[in-house]
Formats: sequence, structure tokens, C-alpha cells
Amino acid sequence: HEALENPAEEAVFKQLRLNMWVSSTTAFIPEQVFDQGNEPIDMGSLRGRECYGGLDLSSTGDITALVLMFPPRDETEKYICLPFFWVPEDTIPIRVRRASVPYDVWVKQGYMKATEGNVIDYNFIEKFILDLYKIYNIKEIAVDRWNATQLIINLQDDGMTMVPFGQGYKDMSPPTKEFYKLMMEGQIIHGGNPVLKWMALNVVVDRDAADNIKPTKAKSPEKIDGIVAAIMALDRCIRQEQAESVYDSRGLVVF
Repeated sequence: HEALENPAEEAVFKQLRLNMWVSSTTAFIPEQVFDQGNEPIDMGSLRGRECYGGLDLSSTGDITALVLMFPPRDETEKYICLPFFWVPEDTIPIRVRRASVPYDVWVKQGYMKATEGNVIDYNFIEKFILDLYKIYNIKEIAVDRWNATQLIINLQDDGMTMVPFGQGYKDMSPPTKEFYKLMMEGQIIHGGNPVLKWMALNVVVDRDAADNIKPTKAKSPEKIDGIVAAIMALDRCIRQEQAESVYDSRGLVVF
């Protein structure tokens, strides 16, 4: 039953249980699973609300992704995933021609921001994130610990809490599994963002002998930065939820 519902589990089942050859590039998130989160997002209701971020910094000529994850405040709410993407403006035409991916349309529609020139303008992104900081109560932003660029240093100097986040199995596997579980249950709302959907359908995961998993950019057919950022943001949400004690909300019960 798990294999029928989860393409990643299906590949493992076929290979190990049925001794069948399978493709190493099985998509991690099927379209019908992603589409469960297409509910519209009430942006006004998010102002001032606590959230956690994941920032996947690109090389200077590639896509940079930031995802803000708003945790549910009670059992009736779902996680809300708010993604932002940046791409160098001068690289858009060649990206469209090379991969037939509608970067130009996404920019016109506002789903992606284009920074001037042929490399990412980190100053533009820094200002954008600081503007978001004034709108939302961003508690932490997780970043690749090996990617401590000047942007990260500047954001820390501006008062934001930047949390180093490893990209190996140890750090990525638990939130990746939880992300998929929540997606399967329809517990993450993303408003049907087309860039995030494109990236979700690109995701391929690596799996080690201990059944740990992580998204792999090397094997994924196209960009997955937004999903990596979303997984990192979800991890910070979960850790904060685990750190909060029930006694903080209801106090001690005295007999």
C-alpha cells in the first residue's frame, strides 16, 4: 500500500522485493499530491504572524529561493508555504530557449523576481528579505552552512537569526520525510504557485542503506531549490514546536 501511494517507495519495493530494474530518477512528489495544497492563501492574515524561513542560495548565475513556512496555530489550521524566487534578468531568454521553461511568464506574473544583469544581485535580495522582515514575524532562516556568503553576514548584522543547516542525510532526512507526509495529507497550502510546482515535480531523492533520504540536485532533471528551501523551513518549524513545552501554555497541574 505504501508503494502504491509513494513513488519513491514504489521504486524501492520493485527493486528489493520484486528484483526489477527501476529508473534512478523516480519523481518524489506526484502532481496530484502537490495539487492538494492549491488552496488560496489569505495574504492579509499572515501579516505579523510567526514563520520560519529556508534560504537556498544559488551560484551567482542561477536561481535563489526563499520559502517562509507558517506553522499551524491549532489543530484546525495547516502549514502555509510562501515561496519567493530570484533569477538574473539577462539569463532568462537562454533559459527559456534551452529548457522551454516559462521563466519570462513567471516574472511577468510576479511569481519570480528578475534582478538586473547576468548574475544574482544579492543586495536586491537582502533588501527584499528585510522588507519581508517588517511584514512577517520571521523567527529564523535556515541556510546551507557551507554557503556563508556576505548576504548571510549582512542579514545577521541586520538582526535576523540565520541558522546553519547541513545538506547531508543527517539533517535533511527527517524534514524531507515529514514534508512528504504533510504533502500526502494535504496539510501544506502553497496556493498553487507554478514555480514551486515545477520544482516539486523535478525532485528526485537519494536514499542510503539506513533508509535516510534527501533531495538530490545532481539527479533531479531541473531546478528544485524551492523544495529544498521549503524542507529547511519546515525543519525549523518542527524544531520550534518540539522545543515548546505543554507547561508553557497550560502551566503546572497541582494535585
